[in-house]
This record gives sequence, structure tokens and C-alpha cells, in this order.
Amino acid sequence: MAKAAANAPSPAVLDTDVIVVGAGPAGLMLAGELRLGGARVVVLDRLSEPTGQSRGLGFTARTMEVLDQRGLLEGFGPGLEASPQGHFGGIIFDYTVLRDAHFGARGVPQSQTEAVLEEWARGLGADIRRGWEVTGLVDDGDTVEADVRTADGDQRLRAAYLVGCDGGRSTVRALAGFDFRGSPAAREMYLADVVGCEIRPRFLGERVPGGMVMAAPLGEGVDRIILCPDGTPAGERTEQPDFAELAHIWQRITGEDISGGRAEWVSSFTDASRLVTEYRRGRVLLAGDAAHIHLPAGGQGLSTGVQDAVNLGWKLAATVRGWAPEGLLDSYHAERHPVGARLLMNTSAQGTVYLGGRESDPLRALFAELIEHDEVKRHLAGIVSGLDIRYEMGQGDNPLVGRRLAPRPLTTDAGRIVTTSLLHPALGVLVDLADDAETRAIAAGWKDRVVTVTGMLAEPAADEALAGTTAVLVRPDGHIAWTGSDEIPLTEALHRWFGPSAAA
Repeated sequence: MAKAAANAPSPAVLDTDVIVVGAGPAGLMLAGELRLGGARVVVLDRLSEPTGQSRGLGFTARTMEVLDQRGLLEGFGPGLEASPQGHFGGIIFDYTVLRDAHFGARGVPQSQTEAVLEEWARGLGADIRRGWEVTGLVDDGDTVEADVRTADGDQRLRAAYLVGCDGGRSTVRALAGFDFRGSPAAREMYLADVVGCEIRPRFLGERVPGGMVMAAPLGEGVDRIILCPDGTPAGERTEQPDFAELAHIWQRITGEDISGGRAEWVSSFTDASRLVTEYRRGRVLLAGDAAHIHLPAGGQGLSTGVQDAVNLGWKLAATVRGWAPEGLLDSYHAERHPVGARLLMNTSAQGTVYLGGRESDPLRALFAELIEHDEVKRHLAGIVSGLDIRYEMGQGDNPLVGRRLAPRPLTTDAGRIVTTSLLHPALGVLVDLADDAETRAIAAGWKDRVVTVTGMLAEPAADEALAGTTAVLVRPDGHIAWTGSDEIPLTEALHRWFGPSAAA
């Protein structure tokens, strides 16, 4: 009798293919991705309804591209704009020195991002259950069983896989025994949305003698404030700070009195920096803050979680559908763990520059000098925007392979389109730039998983690397897996990422 593939779904009766724990941006994005890939998914969240709070206020350039790849940007309304100016460690510079880069979309409440993603995921058929708290799980090697507490009593759900997207204090991470290594918190900081305080905007933060403060108007008399006072050691809080405490700290380090206002909500956070040693343990995986926590510098946390989900979703869907090639699911850890490590590196570096006391003044001065150089600007903009991410695919030094397909206008028989629109169904895409019948004939064997489009770059001079190849094979997450100038044949690349052909 043939032995079942290691990643093949169990023949046991399943309640769903995948259980996703956590209905934040990462969990909701993953739910939509799994549905696009044809997998059944149940999302569990312990809260009975969304909090309405928005710790995140926007997303990075790469995440804007990811959302555009799924046709989701329109859901944010016509006012969504990318900010060209950003910072690294509080030192302001123009991100557009790097092609396609910007600091990201600012002023978008996390609650709005979650609402857009939830509507999309539900529309695709995701089963989202609120007020369902996971209390235990068992991975028996063939399936995962989750014990869940609900208002109507305890439940048990069985699935082929379970993904923890349940935040920095992840229950799934603890229950499954993931190793979460890094640096413990050294300082406590605060954020709040306040009303009636008439605070001067400090969009990218401002160093003051007693620390750093940020302030940004959110509309209708509401301001977001962030306080990072020097000399505030991290402690084990049993409850969140109140507005009176924040107003006192604000006055102490800025000299401004905001005590006459009030807070819609108040929260605290720390500079703890940790990363799991593995993104997958058997049939349990992690994404977003469940896999990595860090200082929230540059608004990268939400964005990295969404990108985790987009990398994982199509691979996990392919696995439960049965067509995934060997090693595809393991490539999630191989590709995203280095991204998580780099995230912790850059946010910790920014914290040292931005939040350090007088001892960091020489470092801040040096950074200010270095950022005067365009090459340094491009490098730092690439880190924070996410546009410098390149997955190692073992195919040599081709500058395109492993990088995302940049949004570029393409002229086809059907008219002019932008390359990101080709990825709306979350299928692979072969872009034939040379009208090559042989290339299209090869790809036809994977037509159920890979869409072939023939066209020409509308602006070839704008992208020499892309214009210099005859074809590109793009994965559902938007990253290039093969080009016409690669040494390996197209057939091998298709097998590697999309399994055997339909004919086989």
C-alpha cells in the first residue's frame, strides 16, 4: 500500500480544513487567502465583537501592493493616500528616492482595515465565529483538535491544520510549545486616543528632554498620542493605565496640560523583542504578532502580519487541496522567518536611535549624516517599506527571482492593465512578454493553477530588469519564481511551486 504524503489531509472527519485563531488583520487576511485557494476555514476570536480600538494607523508600501493584488484598496475609500515622507529612528527623509517606495498609507485606523478584510473574507465564505476562545489543542500528527469555550458551552473542533494569529500574547503559541526567543521588555510606553485636548501635531514624533512623544489628529476632535518617557522600566501591569496617569506624564515631559480632555481608550506597550524559532510545528503554524513582537517603529507590525498571511495562505490551501509539491508548506518558515528576524533588527535599531537618552545623541547625529546620502535612504526605505524583501529560491543571482512583481502597466489584447490586477484570484501568473507560443504551451499543463497572460510592458524604459526578460512566472503572493533568462527550465519551476501538471 502506498504511504500517504506527509502533508496530505487526514481521512478523519474534519469540521473544517483550517482553524485560524484570531480575527485581527493577519487572521482575516489569511482566511480570505485560504478561501481563494479553495480551503474551508473557520476563524475563532475570543472577543464577542471587535473592540473598535486601533493600535495600528496604516500600512507600508509593500502591504498596499498586497492589498491591491487582491483588489482590496477600493474598500478603504477615495481618501487613501501614500505618504512620501517617513523616518528611520525619528530622522525624517523622503522615501520616494527608492522606486515605488513611500512610507505607506497613514491615518487608516486598524479597525477600518479589519472591517475591510472581514467583509472580504466573509464574502468568500469564511466562517468567522466571535466569542469562541481556544483553551486547548492537540496535534496528533494527522489532525489538530481545538478545545473552545463559548457562551453556549465548550466545543471541540477538528481540522487538518491550525494557525495562531492571536497576537503577542498568543494562546496558540503557548499551547503548542513554540520557543519564543529574544529580549525582554526594558521600558514601558503608552498610547491613547484622546478628545478635547487641542494637541499640536507631531506626526513622526518629537524628542523632548524627558523622552519622545507623538501626536496625530484622527478627525472629529480626536488625537492619537504616544508617550515614550525616559526611565520608565517595564513592569507587570495587572490593569491598563488611566487617562489621569497619561496626562501627568504628558505634562511632565512636554510641559503641556491635557488633563481637561478625556480618553476614548488607553493602552500600554513595551520594547520587548521576540521571534519564534520556527513558524511551523507539525500541523500548527503561527503568523503575525503570534510569531514576532517588537517595538512598533514605522508601523511595520500589522503590515508584516498581513504579508505573513499572504505568503502562507496559498501554500496551506494547496496542501489541504492535495496539489502542493513537496516542501511547499515548509517554505513558509524558510521565507518568513528571515523577514521576522530583520523586522526585529530594524525596529530595535530604531529604538536605540529614537528612544535612547543623551547617550544616544552621537548615534542620532551620525544617522542624520548618513541619511543625507541617497544610497542610505534607498536602503532604509527598502527595509521599512518592505520592498527590499527577496525570498531565497536557490536559482542563482537573477535580480528578479524572489522579489515581488512591481506594479507596472501592461498592454495586452484586452487593453492596458496593471500587473497587480492579474493576482486578484490568488492564482499563479505567467506573463509572456515575447508572444512565445512554446512558453504558453508548456504552461497550459497547469492552467487550473496558473493563468497565462501575453502582453508588452507599456513603459519598458521604466524597468530595465523586467524589460530584459521574455517571461516571468509569478506566485499567488506576487513574488517572482522564474524568468525567461533563468538557467532552469519553466517546467521545473512550475513543478516546484505548483506541483505536477494536470496531464500528469
